[in-house]
Amino acid sequence: MRDRFDGVQVFVEAVEAGGFAKAAERLSLTRSAVGKSIARLEDRLGVRLFNRTTRTQNLTEDGQQYYERCLRAIGELRAGESLLESGRRDVIGRLRVSMPVLFGRYCIAPILLAFAREHPRLELDLSFSDRRVDLIAEGIDLGVRNGALGNGAGLQARRLTSQPKVLCAAPAYLAAHGAPEVIEDLADHDTLLYWRADHGQDWQLPDTSGALVEVSVTSRLRFDDLEAIANAAVAGMGLAWLPCWLVRDKLLAGSLIALWADRPSASMECYAVWPATRYLPLRSRLAIDALVSELPKRLDG
Repeated sequence: MRDRFDGVQVFVEAVEAGGFAKAAERLSLTRSAVGKSIARLEDRLGVRLFNRTTRTQNLTEDGQQYYERCLRAIGELRAGESLLESGRRDVIGRLRVSMPVLFGRYCIAPILLAFAREHPRLELDLSFSDRRVDLIAEGIDLGVRNGALGNGAGLQARRLTSQPKVLCAAPAYLAAHGAPEVIEDLADHDTLLYWRADHGQDWQLPDTSGALVEVSVTSRLRFDDLEAIANAAVAGMGLAWLPCWLVRDKLLAGSLIALWADRPSASMECYAVWPATRYLPLRSRLAIDALVSELPKRLDG
């Protein structure tokens, strides 16, 4: 019976890693060992799972079908693990978490590292990326996402917290250009715009009645990194609309000034998301609980 499962873990890892070489790194094997394991699996199944070239390995149609069935089987195994875990509090196993780069580095990772310190048998893999990661396809157990969830097919979610945002600028910029009083004044100011995938992020700002409205901002200065925007704002390059947690120290130090602080401010929602399952593993469930408990404190602090 054991022979029937030999190579399955290596096969799944090769698919999720995107190649034999990366799978070898993850599994602490040689590339040759991964290739031989896949070859033995193909011989036993009587089909070719990968189309191989000197540089790439792509799934065949048979390989794709087999991979999908392997994922379903692994899902059932994880469900079984969750049932066994439900009666104890010993957190063990591997937890793979994906998160945005800056928010993950400054806000999420410290909480999860403290969680790992409390549970020494936990294996923690942290991945930092600002792209929308496909949790299911990439074998990620838990994701942290900011903003609207969009199409969450096959996923479950839990709200973690909200991130207040602030309109701000450097004292030198305000001395030279003055402060905008209403939304229409933005047309006369330099703005620093977050820009990804060929489009900018609209700002949510209060109008004269205090209601938040979507504002389409144009700018000659566009960035795909929020920290770079904060640094440009400190350098007096223009107005910025940023999460409070990112610029808190700069506001306290006086290198940035919060504008319209007496008016309603927009917030960005933050969620934990994970592949839909009947039984959430204990390590995932407790990690989410830790984020729900500690993240608001970290953002407020």
